[in-house]
Amino acid sequence: MADGVYERYAFVVVGDLSQACGGPLIVPLMTRDKFQRPLGSLRMSVTDRCNLRCHYCMPEEEYQWLDKQLILDFEELCRVARVFAKLGVDRIRLTGGEPLLRKDLPELVGLLRREATFRDIALTTNGLLLEAQGEALKHAGLDRLTVSLDSLDPARYARLTSRDKFSEAVRGIEFASGLGFRSIKINTVVVRGENDDELCGLLEFGRRVGAEVRFIEYMDVGGATRWQADRVVSRDEMLAVVGKGLGDPTPLDQGDAAPADRWRLPDGTTFGIISSTTSPFCSACDRSRLTADGTWYLCLYARSGVDLRSLLRSGITDEELLERIASGWRDRSDRGAEERLALHGRGALADVSELAADPHLEMHTRGG
Repeated sequence: MADGVYERYAFVVVGDLSQACGGPLIVPLMTRDKFQRPLGSLRMSVTDRCNLRCHYCMPEEEYQWLDKQLILDFEELCRVARVFAKLGVDRIRLTGGEPLLRKDLPELVGLLRREATFRDIALTTNGLLLEAQGEALKHAGLDRLTVSLDSLDPARYARLTSRDKFSEAVRGIEFASGLGFRSIKINTVVVRGENDDELCGLLEFGRRVGAEVRFIEYMDVGGATRWQADRVVSRDEMLAVVGKGLGDPTPLDQGDAAPADRWRLPDGTTFGIISSTTSPFCSACDRSRLTADGTWYLCLYARSGVDLRSLLRSGITDEELLERIASGWRDRSDRGAEERLALHGRGALADVSELAADPHLEMHTRGG
C-alpha cells in the first residue's frame, strides 16, 4: 500500500516483554487528522430505538426508524471494531438510542472484550433496564457505565422524558453501583427553567451512589428542535451555582481527550462539565460515531457520513476497509461545535422536517 495513506504499525521491544509475548510487541500508531487529532475513541450505536422521549434528543412520538434489515449484526460490529483498533482506537462506547434494547447486548460486550485490544469498553444508557442486565454486562467485561438522569423529581422527570419511569431509572443506578464497575457516571443535560435548580441535589445523589455527575450544556443538535441560546446554562453559571451551594470547586488536571472539565468540591466530591455549546473542545476531539446501520460520522454536527455498511456487505477486505477509514480520518478538518459557536442568530441545527427526511440527523440515531 502506498506510503502516507495511513500510519499503520510500530514494533516495540521493551526488555523481557517481547520475549514474554513470544516476539515483538505490535502497537498500533495513532491515525491523525488535518489538525493532528488522533483517532482514539469510537462511539458505536447498536440501535436507534429508545424507551424514553427526552425533549432535547427525540421530542416527537413518531419517527422514521432505521430499517432493521440494515442494522449491523454483531459480527459486522466486531469486524469494524477490529479495524478501528488497528488505527489506534482503544476505547469503545456502546450507545443508542437505548442500547439495552438491543437483544443479547452482553454477548456483544463479550465479543468485543475477547478482541483484547480495547483498554476500555463503556456503555451509555438511561438505566431503565440495568436491573435486568447489569450483572450480565459486568460479567461480559463491560468496564464503565454512564447513565442519563436529568432530574430527581419524579414529576419533572416524567415531563422531561415523556415517560413515568423515574423509579426504574434510580433503581437501575442504585443496582449498578454495587456491581463493581470501574466507574459509573451520571449525565445531566442542564436546561434553563427546567432543571437548573437541581445541580447540588444531583451532586449529592451522585455521591450517595458512588457515581460522578457530569453536567452537559444544552446542545443544538439532533432532536433539539426547540433549542434556544437563552436556555443554555453555561459552565461558568453552573460553577457559580455549585460553589454557592456546596463550596468553591477546584479544577482538576484532565490529561486526556475526555469531553468534560473536571472539578473537586471541598468534601472531595468530583464532577464534570461538558461545555460543548459555549466552550467547545474540538481541538482535542478524538472520537467518531458509527450509527446502528453503519454510517460513520466524524463529528456530532456532521450533515453527512460514510456508508461503511455497504462496504462491509460488498466483500471488501479488512485491509481495504482500514484504508478507507484511515483516509477518511486523515482528511478530517471539521470543528463543528466551534463553527456553530461562531454563528450569529444561531438556532437549532435541524428542524422537524429535516429530521423526518433524514433520520441520521437525529441525536438518538448517531449516539449523542
